[in-house]
Amino acid sequence: MSDGTAGAATVEDLDVRLERHRVELTGYCYRMLGSSFEAEDAVQDTLVRAWRSYDRFEGRSSLRSWLYRIATNVCLDMLTAGNKRARPMDLSESTPLARAALSPRPDHTWLEPMPDARVLPTVEDPAEAAVAKESVRLAFMAALQQLPPKQRAVLILREVLAWRASEVAELLDTTVASVNSALQRARATLAERAQAGADAAVSDPLDEEQRKLLERYVAAFEGYDMAALTALLHEDAIMTMPPFDLWLTGHDDITGFMTTIGSACEGSRLLPVRVNGLPGFAQYKPDPEKGGFSPWAIQVLEISDGRLTGFHFYLDTQRWFPLFGLPLHLDGESDEVEQGA
Repeated sequence: MSDGTAGAATVEDLDVRLERHRVELTGYCYRMLGSSFEAEDAVQDTLVRAWRSYDRFEGRSSLRSWLYRIATNVCLDMLTAGNKRARPMDLSESTPLARAALSPRPDHTWLEPMPDARVLPTVEDPAEAAVAKESVRLAFMAALQQLPPKQRAVLILREVLAWRASEVAELLDTTVASVNSALQRARATLAERAQAGADAAVSDPLDEEQRKLLERYVAAFEGYDMAALTALLHEDAIMTMPPFDLWLTGHDDITGFMTTIGSACEGSRLLPVRVNGLPGFAQYKPDPEKGGFSPWAIQVLEISDGRLTGFHFYLDTQRWFPLFGLPLHLDGESDEVEQGA
């Protein structure tokens, strides 16, 4: 580029064009990797590679397709170690309350939560938006992690992003027959893993019944009213608390835990967040040292048939609260906070 002004304009234009794809690429990498932070690292690597090699981009495919090819290669490289991120119930049997113990596992063990705004692009088609939300829900994400990496890519590209088999074959440098075969195997694996109640029946947007259910949940949790909370929980409801591998099932064990080992949560405040296509809350516990409230967990709720079937507490507040654009302290008078994510 001989003209500095023109060169700067070209670079700026390329940055803008690449940046337009960040959210959808983050959604793709998140589904592939199961990790919020690894997904964002993968996208950053993808955009840097694209920027550096753009002069070799011949335009035989769209810029979007080319970026997906780079992102897929980045994710496949990251997945060569073979680790499969999971939820606590994917790794062990539930523990009765009488034997409950908080044993942490390393961060790389766990399927991680993700703010909707970072992975769900704005789309006008309600059906397309619904598919996108369903494809980042925890149950579906956990099932994806059981697929071999290339099957995972094929399923996401074909079923979630609605790419044609020929487009996926070109991206993966394979044949349409291979793509169709991989898709068939991936569907079979997901069908085998299908669980009763695994799909949270959440409307988009929430219907009146679901909004009222969440209002009652907030009142019950903030009031630490276990009778009211029990009335909202399905009899087989599940509670998880990564990074601990403990998980509980049934409202008796859940409320029993909350009044014993988890009793320090009494007096908490809940602020709504949008997470994994599901309702969620940022939980702040009373801070006896500083006053006000300190972060404790990002809660992700699953709803089915008018009851809460699962609620999942992600406890690594130093990671999750900044990711969601949430403050690391609330004073006692604050009633609202603007979610930045």
